[in-house]
Amino acid sequence: MMKKVVVIGSNSFSGSDFVDLLLEKAEYEVLGVSRSAEKSSLFLPYKQRDLSHFRFEQIDLNRDLDKLERLLDEFSPDYIVNFAAQSEVAPSWQNPHHWFQTNAVSLTALIHRLKGKAYLKKYVHISSPEVYGTCQGFITEEAPLCPSTPYAASKAAGDLSLFTFVKNFNFPLVMIRATNVYGPHQQLFKIIPRSIIYMLQGKKIPLHGGGHAVKSYIHIRDVSCGELLAMEKGRVGEIYHLSPKQGVAVRDVVQQLSQLLQIRFEQAVSVVEERLGQDQAYTIDSTKARQELGWEPCISLEKGLQQTVEWAKKEWDAICAQPLEYVHKE
Repeated sequence: MMKKVVVIGSNSFSGSDFVDLLLEKAEYEVLGVSRSAEKSSLFLPYKQRDLSHFRFEQIDLNRDLDKLERLLDEFSPDYIVNFAAQSEVAPSWQNPHHWFQTNAVSLTALIHRLKGKAYLKKYVHISSPEVYGTCQGFITEEAPLCPSTPYAASKAAGDLSLFTFVKNFNFPLVMIRATNVYGPHQQLFKIIPRSIIYMLQGKKIPLHGGGHAVKSYIHIRDVSCGELLAMEKGRVGEIYHLSPKQGVAVRDVVQQLSQLLQIRFEQAVSVVEERLGQDQAYTIDSTKARQELGWEPCISLEKGLQQTVEWAKKEWDAICAQPLEYVHKE
């Protein structure tokens, strides 16, 4: 029998790639759930696959948990993998209560309904290293939480709430904290696709704080493979980091893109004020996932950036018809 998986937040960049990986494996019956209608194949790679073992339902966790619970009980999934979140950092300062509503309040309401569901073998929750604040020295999963933005604080609150259900109800939680994902099909306002688009359009890329903040860019498919291993093999109650072994400054990534596009870096960027609450380093230790799950990232930054450039060029007409800025939805 095929294993049943519900992917909440299947319209997201990370969620859609995870769906694509599940359908590629051909071992899973997949139900995708998101609050907005399905996007096009520009953003959803799985739409180019055989969809006979996939269906989609549009449900908003903030407004219709009753409908979601009925759907889950009917489908009886072995696994639920939850990518749903208000996920942007900078805009979280404008409406912080929206971030807490989705990332902590609605999440807690969902888990309250899921506790005790006999069909559920594993619930995989996608958290964020942002909960640690500035990450210096490749911190481990035991590091204390020290969020510095409303987004990070809302994710930390949700994470802490989840672990109360593990402690008191043996809820089958496995948590993932992955670093800066990127790759083809990513939202266009993110730094890598936006940089490619701006360079091809002859616009200057605003480098916040000069782009000196250190990130840990990791290809989306490497992260999806780690999430699948955690779903199948991860120990209940454990957190797993997914990250490369070294960080890189945002400035250096943009410079690599300029070289791939044969555009002078100095002509392509402008320095602007640093973002409020920007963590200066974002590097975490992924030894635990490598040792326990046998996970190892396979796609180098150079190869991944090249893939993303090729995707942007191939989909250029469709990309140009899309908005390039983040649009907030309550």
